[in-house]
Amino acid sequence: MSLLSLILPALKVYYLAVIVILSQLYQRYRYGFSLPAFSSQHGNVAIVTGGLCGIGFSTAKHLAKLGMHVIIAGNKEREGQEAVKQIKEETLNSKVEFLFCDLASMKSIRQFVKEFKEKNYPLHVLINNAGVMMIPQRKTTDGFEEQFGVNYLGHFLLTNLLLDILKQTGSSSHNARILSVSSGTHYVGELNMDDLQSRHCYSPCGAYAQSKLALVLFSYQLQQLLAAEGSHVTANVVDPGVVNTDLYKHVFWLTKMVKSLTSWLLFKTPDEGAITSIYAAVAPELEGVGGCYLYHEKIIKSSDVTYDEDLQRKLWAESCKMVGIHNVINKVIST
Repeated sequence: MSLLSLILPALKVYYLAVIVILSQLYQRYRYGFSLPAFSSQHGNVAIVTGGLCGIGFSTAKHLAKLGMHVIIAGNKEREGQEAVKQIKEETLNSKVEFLFCDLASMKSIRQFVKEFKEKNYPLHVLINNAGVMMIPQRKTTDGFEEQFGVNYLGHFLLTNLLLDILKQTGSSSHNARILSVSSGTHYVGELNMDDLQSRHCYSPCGAYAQSKLALVLFSYQLQQLLAAEGSHVTANVVDPGVVNTDLYKHVFWLTKMVKSLTSWLLFKTPDEGAITSIYAAVAPELEGVGGCYLYHEKIIKSSDVTYDEDLQRKLWAESCKMVGIHNVINKVIST
């Protein structure tokens, strides 16, 4: 592993972060960050992964405020129950639940889906929000590089296993929605189909950017497959921007210091970071609209490589092999 292979991805990611922060500052002082008023979502059910803290918690809280029945999926039982209690108290919505789901374990994901299906709930919104960022090289329970495994593969399996409920729930007048939270880092990400696990050359920044790029490719391919099938389900991607959360605990020490001094000014709060996720989940103007990349509540262009349909199909097929499902959209069968 060369020094350049470690430094170059980091330089790209930090350069992009500066660009995004400048964009956020312009947005903040020109327009501000505010959540539009939405109609009641009473009767609708949403799953939010990573809803224990940060953007996920804010997303779950605001959906609950709108009257939605929210299931928080997370890997820490005590923190999950505390999040549920806090959201119930703040929103006066009793329909908030926690279900254990460790996205680093295929077994745990399957158990979560089994428990959710036993409740016989519909599912109107699935928000693939959870993630880890720029961590040291380590593996998931199933042996996958952790950022690729948690950020992307875990959500790939979860989404596929919940597709039947989403399709049953969606209708021509009210499509079910799948949202995957990516990042501006996907613009500098590279997908190495020969080494998706970064075994030969691991860069914390490079692996993170790759996982977020994979989420975009997956979402676009999923939308194509759903549309071809005529399903009343849409798939979109959300970019929250640079947000002040706990994800930065593994970044370079100088970055931590700069963040601690400037985050109040330069970073979005978790509530601000959640705005686009909430918008994508309930905005009436997005009814039936899929295959889009959303940033600051607007549809923008993602990186050129994300529109490579051949690459989308290759990643989808390889992902099916990795998580143990057949490569079919209308029926997911365990191998």
